[in-house]
Amino acid sequence: MSQAPTLSTHGLTRRFGGLVAVNEVDFDVEPNEIHAILGPNGAGKSTLINLLSGEIPPSAGEVRYRGKPIQGKSVRQIAHMGIGRSHQKTNIFPRLNCLQNCQLAARIHMGGVFASWRSRQRARQVNERALEVLETCQLVHRAYTPAADMSYGEQRQLQIAMVLATAPSLMLLDEPMAGMGREETAQVTELLASLSDRYTLVLIEHDMDSVFRLADRITVMVDGCVLESGPTDQIRCSEKVRDVYLGRHHEEVMA
Repeated sequence: MSQAPTLSTHGLTRRFGGLVAVNEVDFDVEPNEIHAILGPNGAGKSTLINLLSGEIPPSAGEVRYRGKPIQGKSVRQIAHMGIGRSHQKTNIFPRLNCLQNCQLAARIHMGGVFASWRSRQRARQVNERALEVLETCQLVHRAYTPAADMSYGEQRQLQIAMVLATAPSLMLLDEPMAGMGREETAQVTELLASLSDRYTLVLIEHDMDSVFRLADRITVMVDGCVLESGPTDQIRCSEKVRDVYLGRHHEEVMA
C-alpha cells in the first residue's frame, strides 16, 4: 500500500464576498518533500497557507493531513497535530533572548506556559528542546542575545527555530527569505535544505534561485487557481509558467 501524502487539498476554495481568492485548488505534498508555492502578488498563495494552517476556514473543499481531514479545526488543534507555521512578518519577542523565545514556543506546545513552569521535568524538557532547535538553526552562540539586537537574517532564523520548537512534522513557511541580502538568503537556504530529511516543508518564496535550488516540487498559482504543479525540472522548463508568470526577465534563472 502506498503511503498517503503528508498534506493534500481537494477542491479547496475560499471566497471573500464576490472575490474568489483560492479556487478549487488540488495539490499533494509528499513526506520529506520541499514543496514551493509560486505566483505573482494576488495569486492566492498566502490565503492558501492560511487555509492549510486553520487561520481561516475554507468556503468549499477539504484539506487532509496524513490522510485525515483537518478543515474546520482550530489553529491550536492543527498545531498540536504536527503542523507548524511561520508568517511573512518576523513574529518574535524582541525583548526576550533567543533561548527564551524558543522556550516560550516549546512551553505553549507542551501544554501551556504556566503548566510547564509547575513541573521541573517539563521545564527541563522545554530547555532541552529550545537548545536543540537553536543548534539546528546555528543560533546557539546567540542563545542569550536579545532578539532585538540580532540581524534581520538571524531574526528570520530564530522564527524558524521557534516553529521547530513546537515539534512539527510539517512546516508551512510564508516567505522565509523575504527582505534578506544575498549572504543571509544563502544561510537560510542551506538551513531549509538541511531540514528536509526530518521535516516536510511547504514554502512560499519569491527568490527564484533559492526555490529552484531547494524545491522537490513546485505549484504555480495564478488568480487563485493552480496553473501547473509538478517536479522542479518540469516547472523550470514549462512554457506556460514562463509565459504567464516568470516572464522574460526570469529566463536566465530557468535556463
